[in-house]
Amino acid sequence: MTDALSELDFGDDGLVPVVAQDVDTEAVLMLAYANEEAVERTVETGRAHYYSRSRDELWEKGATSGHTQAVESVRLDCDGDALLYRVHQDGGACHTGFRSCFHRTVEGETVGEQVFDPDDVYE
Repeated sequence: MTDALSELDFGDDGLVPVVAQDVDTEAVLMLAYANEEAVERTVETGRAHYYSRSRDELWEKGATSGHTQAVESVRLDCDGDALLYRVHQDGGACHTGFRSCFHRTVEGETVGEQVFDPDDVYE
């Protein structure tokens, strides 16, 4: 790991929150978690890797759906306990088919664009 990444605080659960942001639009696409291996793979490959808390496994974004994230840069926050992946998103970032996971308001309004049908992708 690089010097800055070696200072990351992965917390008691061994995970750090990661925000994925579209390089071109600056839209926030998703929030996920990464363990040390996921961060290392991201830096090594230039493709976004995360750790699934629900499945208890490492995963590469788009390995199943084809909706990949090419990582342009990885940034640490000021406290070293969160990361920002600046990505080139291919297709939708959200597993529900939307471009961004943040496609609903607290009032329940859908404000995002659904770009694929999850039933067609995750059979």
